[in-house]
Amino acid sequence: MSARGQGYRYVGPVELKAAVQPGSRGCRISSAAEFSDWIAGRSAAELTEPFTFVVGTDGALRLAPRRSEHVACAGGAMVLSAGEIGFVREADRWVVSEVSNQSTGYRPDISSWQEVARALDNAGLERPSGFTHEVVFRWCAGCQEHNIVREDDFVCVFCGSDLPETWNVDPTV
Repeated sequence: MSARGQGYRYVGPVELKAAVQPGSRGCRISSAAEFSDWIAGRSAAELTEPFTFVVGTDGALRLAPRRSEHVACAGGAMVLSAGEIGFVREADRWVVSEVSNQSTGYRPDISSWQEVARALDNAGLERPSGFTHEVVFRWCAGCQEHNIVREDDFVCVFCGSDLPETWNVDPTV
């Protein structure tokens, strides 16, 4: 756990983490000026779909193209949140149009929104009041599988065991 909030280790396929190159990370965005510089370099095609994001343990937003792995965007490090994020231009500014915690590599809890909100505020971006699409991740102690809980049905799709209502994806935290 970081001083800021719950930290999330990468819990996805080991080969994806092993492929992360030293020094490779998403673009660090910690101010409105940094976001303006970054977004100016995006193509019209890139702007039509969401980007990969992580919030590092330093509280800064990191952005990468959508098809980037979250673990690569984070440089293999722990994060405070991870997911996908989209932006639209409204009048004279950029705003967040969609944001989720959809990251099967980190599987962050929906409570990680507070860290995303803080990072977006620091980047001067208008944002929604929460994730526009929440993904509820749970780990099944019965069969050792990771699940996505749908419609508040906390039952393992693999073995039928009950899943806990609190986040438990990484037993080390």
